[in-house]
Amino acid sequence: MLKYQPGTQHQVCAYCGHKNDISVKQEHIKEFNLAQALHELAATQPSTTVSHQSHCTACGANFKFSDDIHAGECPFCGTDIVISSQQSKPLHPKSLLPFLITETLAKKKFSLWLNKLWFAPNKVKKYAHADTKLIGIYLPYWTYDSQTESTYTGARGDTYYINERVSYRQNGRQVTTVKRVPKIRWTNARGRVSHFFDDVLIGASLSLPRQILDRLQPWDLQNLVPYDENYISGFQSELYQVNLDEGFDRAKQVMDGMIRQDIAYDIGGDHQRIHQVSTQHSQVTYKHCLLPVWSAAFIYRNKAYRFVINGRTGEVQGERPYSIWKIGFAVLIALGIIGGLIYLQQIGAFDQVEYSSYSGNYPLN
Repeated sequence: MLKYQPGTQHQVCAYCGHKNDISVKQEHIKEFNLAQALHELAATQPSTTVSHQSHCTACGANFKFSDDIHAGECPFCGTDIVISSQQSKPLHPKSLLPFLITETLAKKKFSLWLNKLWFAPNKVKKYAHADTKLIGIYLPYWTYDSQTESTYTGARGDTYYINERVSYRQNGRQVTTVKRVPKIRWTNARGRVSHFFDDVLIGASLSLPRQILDRLQPWDLQNLVPYDENYISGFQSELYQVNLDEGFDRAKQVMDGMIRQDIAYDIGGDHQRIHQVSTQHSQVTYKHCLLPVWSAAFIYRNKAYRFVINGRTGEVQGERPYSIWKIGFAVLIALGIIGGLIYLQQIGAFDQVEYSSYSGNYPLN
């Protein structure tokens, strides 16, 4: 019953404490050619779906994990089982980031996060002190590298000022004054920008909302180690559910946003308009890796709220409920403060008018 101990280089037996060291593989984390991989995947004939049975050597049971899981516990005796991902997916992970954050520390991080939630119902806060069971799981990710060359057309806006005569009413009288008014002078612009993107990270799991997974970044991808089942022992591990080409489409959306920033900087001026962009990708490579998270959920009013904790940094992200009563009470307080400020301003204005009406009207002795 050996399980990987987060933050170490060994496995530990949960019963006797025996340790097995994990030998560090001195291998370079390779990048793979995307075009070649997509060509090979397209040429591969789709095989019929086969129910891959898992066999537990400890108790002899045969069973099947769900389609998107390739590591977990035997449902009969609890022995940790890791199935080769090659049985279910044509691409299997070549690298991973081992867990650094232990379950105990992850629970503390979750409690702190839950206690700091504004407008959360009071009943939810009790989960901060409950013995929440966390699940350690390795989630699949793609990383993409790409050299981009983008041509664009657009316009550069430079701000200048002119003097304009404006009229307005003040104290019942028509007043005319000169005011500096900003204007924008637009000129056409075109050009080319280059950008090399390194390790654009795209989650390949559909088990959790994409926005939650994205907010777990950054990841220390420079510390990736070669894939080794010994790191997965004692944890669950998912197979990718976002295919390689779908992941690159999402990566291009991320790259497009940064390319537009580059174009705006290249155009210069005070304002920029981007009319058209054409981007060419070259030297595109990818990696398939597994990244560690602690995950759990709590139920509030018959609805499940999920949260995840970055297994390397302890960053917590998740879903949360809101208390309508707390929000309403806060709105009432804010309205009361605003009303009080308006009242004080009115009182101050009345005192000023009253003082002005009496000043200079006293009789001389």
